[in-house]
Amino acid sequence: MNNVKNKFSIKDLENLTGIKAHTIRIWEKRYNLLQPKRTDTNIRYYDLSNFQKLLNVSYLNNNGYKISKIADLEEEKIPELVRNIANKTNLKSHAINSFKLSMLNFDQVLFYNTYNSLVREKTFRSIFYDVFVPLMTEIGLLWQTDTITPAHEHFLTTLIRQKILINTENIQINKSTTGKTFVLYLPDNEVHEIGLMFLNYEIIAHGHHSILLGQSVPLESLTDVLGYYDDITFVSYFTVKPTREELPKYLKDVQAKLLKGSKTRYWMLGRMLKSIDTSNLPNGFSAFESISGLVKEL
Repeated sequence: MNNVKNKFSIKDLENLTGIKAHTIRIWEKRYNLLQPKRTDTNIRYYDLSNFQKLLNVSYLNNNGYKISKIADLEEEKIPELVRNIANKTNLKSHAINSFKLSMLNFDQVLFYNTYNSLVREKTFRSIFYDVFVPLMTEIGLLWQTDTITPAHEHFLTTLIRQKILINTENIQINKSTTGKTFVLYLPDNEVHEIGLMFLNYEIIAHGHHSILLGQSVPLESLTDVLGYYDDITFVSYFTVKPTREELPKYLKDVQAKLLKGSKTRYWMLGRMLKSIDTSNLPNGFSAFESISGLVKEL
């Protein structure tokens, strides 16, 4: 386990758990909940067991347990109590914590066990919206603050992608389709495809014909599809590409090359859309703030 992140600053713990550093210090000094270590150069750090314990303490505190009561519990009783509460009530919060721990440990078994516990209580759709979406939002912030590495993010998103593929295949077998065709793709140099893959799942679940082309597709390649179907909706997700500067020209190119028929539409979502006025788009274009907002239009 040479690649496991096992040393955390107090700022790392704040980013990972959402608990302010000031609060962590109080819990540490007043209740002796954490035992930081020191490097050879006398710099304080927290190990993986401290991080895991802090997640559990925070979970119990959010579920009505006072810190003073948690501090009095025997060490091994804390995770046991967390599991008992999670089984009865707040499975979502516990699952997000477990997935984060899985990511930091590169622990596939923990990911699968956590996912399987969710499947017993929830549909895949609710797991995605209630757990994976907030989890990926947190992961994005952790990556931006250098709390985790790209390797951690890729490890987790690869496993989430795997679950989307499995569930998509399960609903696609013997599924009849309507006359509508959706063509899903990401622009050149855009690789963040989880949202697009889940939209593919939702489109198929709603009975439509979906063509998932995936990452980094040039506009010129999309024109080939126009000759095959009468009713086409192109769907794309702009997370980092095109950039704010490139986006206006990109949409003009979309209009010129793709929106040639009365039944051809272009739906888009992603954070890059914040840089343009989406309330005044040309005919054929629709912008959505979220996956769930787009799904309502299916």
